Amino acid sequence: MTLSSLRAPALVLGLLSALVLAGCGSSTRRVAYEPEDFDSTTTHTRNYAASEARTCEAARRALLSQGYMITAANADLVTGRKSFQPAVEVHVEVEFRVVCAREGGKSGAQSTVAFATALQDRYGIKKVNNSASVGVGAIGSLSLPFGGSDDAMVKVASETLTDERFYDRFFTLLDRFLEGGGADAPPDMPAASREPQPNPAPATTFPVTPSPNRG
Repeated sequence: MTLSSLRAPALVLGLLSALVLAGCGSSTRRVAYEPEDFDSTTTHTRNYAASEARTCEAARRALLSQGYMITAANADLVTGRKSFQPAVEVHVEVEFRVVCAREGGKSGAQSTVAFATALQDRYGIKKVNNSASVGVGAIGSLSLPFGGSDDAMVKVASETLTDERFYDRFFTLLDRFLEGGGADAPPDMPAASREPQPNPAPATTFPVTPSPNRG
């Protein structure tokens, strides 16, 4: 048996082993994700016995009370942003969006469904090295090794928050502001329509006899 005939099976075996290892490596690098089951409607939604404008006004006040900067607010939509700094080189921004939609209620009563979604963006510091360039006559530009570095915030992750407790706390706070009145609450009664108060009786005066001068 020649040496070349022995090398051929070894080469084939080596190729097969490499393919098997490559297949195993690719399977471990698969990205895990949470499948959308669409089996729950309680995490991001709540129903309220109020109009759209009143529900969204309560949502606006709830976000303001927690330090959110309101970026949009109208009768059926409220959005706000809030910044966090969990670490020195990590910056997080949460954008909260509430949509208020009318829903058919029983006996013509007002009913609104509120949809809430929070998007979290995470930023990290990326260092960019800058090298100095010097123009040289016939050669052109020459890059020199000395220079500086700039720090820039780069988005590294973005995800929709799905923690049910997070939304439970928000909807509980929204309900508290809704009970205290909203945008379409009846205004105060004008002064002209208030019940007139009786005029006070005139003061009664009595004559006083002057006393003689004593001295």
